[in-house]
Amino acid sequence: MAALSRLGRQLTEVVATFNLMGVHFALIGGLALATHRVVRATQDVDLLTDGRRADEIDSALLKLGYSCLHRSSDAGNYLRGDERLDLLYATRTTARNLLAGAAEVGTAFGALHVVSAEGLIALQPLARSGGVNIRPASHRDPYEALDDLMAAVEALCPRWPTRELFKSSGVWVL
Repeated sequence: MAALSRLGRQLTEVVATFNLMGVHFALIGGLALATHRVVRATQDVDLLTDGRRADEIDSALLKLGYSCLHRSSDAGNYLRGDERLDLLYATRTTARNLLAGAAEVGTAFGALHVVSAEGLIALQPLARSGGVNIRPASHRDPYEALDDLMAAVEALCPRWPTRELFKSSGVWVL
C-alpha cells in the first residue's frame, strides 16, 4: 500500500485508539460515502460511537492532542491543528440501531464498520442539531486537500464499478 494521506493517517490513528479501547464505532459522513461509491468533498473524519463511552473517548482524544470544540450528549467536535474529528454519540434509539447494524467493510485501513447509505441520510438531522458547524481556517493548498481526500477515498473503496460506454445521438457517453 502506498503511503497514507494525512486524512488516512488521522483515520488510522483514531481507529487504532478506539479498537484498543474496545469502543464500538462506525464510519459516517463524507468518508463513509466512499464505501458506498459516492465521493463527497470532506476534510474531516466523522464517526458514530457508543454514547455510554463518551467520557473515555474524550480523555483518549485529549491524550492524542485534540482539543474539544464542543461536546453535548449527542455529539463531540474535536480539532488538532487542521485535523477535524466529529463524533455523533449513539444515545438515541435510532442511532444505537444504526451503530449496531453497521456493516463491516474491508478497507486499506483494515476492517471498518460503516453505516448504511440509508442510515447516513437518517443521521443528517441529528448531525446538524448535535454539533457545531465551525470549520477551522485552513491554510492548505486546495489541490493538496483534494489529493488527500482522493487518497483516502481510494483506500476506502479501491474498486469502483466499471461503466460501459454507449452511443447516444451520435455521442459516446459513460
